[in-house]
Amino acid sequence: MSDTFKLKIVTANRNFYDDDIEMVIFKTTEGEIGVLKGHIPLTTGLTSGMAIIQKSDEKEKTAVLHGGFAEITSDQVTIITDAAEWPDELDLVRAREAKIRAEQQLTEKDLLMEEMQMLKAKASLTRALVRIEVAEYHSDLDENNR
Repeated sequence: MSDTFKLKIVTANRNFYDDDIEMVIFKTTEGEIGVLKGHIPLTTGLTSGMAIIQKSDEKEKTAVLHGGFAEITSDQVTIITDAAEWPDELDLVRAREAKIRAEQQLTEKDLLMEEMQMLKAKASLTRALVRIEVAEYHSDLDENNR
């Protein structure tokens, strides 16, 4: 009997991932969760964070997920996310620049800054930090596998 289950990750623009895996770890609104075959059924919201996908015949894959939700059954995980990116799709320089811009917007708290602008700046900062985290994690994996 196989210990694999189906993982589907879908965005508005593409079917990001669809394959049988052994384990997936991702960030929910309640914290990080690891899923193996036979997990109890659960539907949960996602926050921006790194996803780690493990298949038995390959080294782990990492990706960035930005928001959305996950539906977990005993033999499938379906993730509907606002955006998903593989490490090779990330521009680390651009992410670091976005981080700096967002931090500047948040530190220059103008009394006239609308709440929506503040929320956008916080979301931008979160996306940038996750992109940086995944890019650095992926480069560390590549160095360790040499």
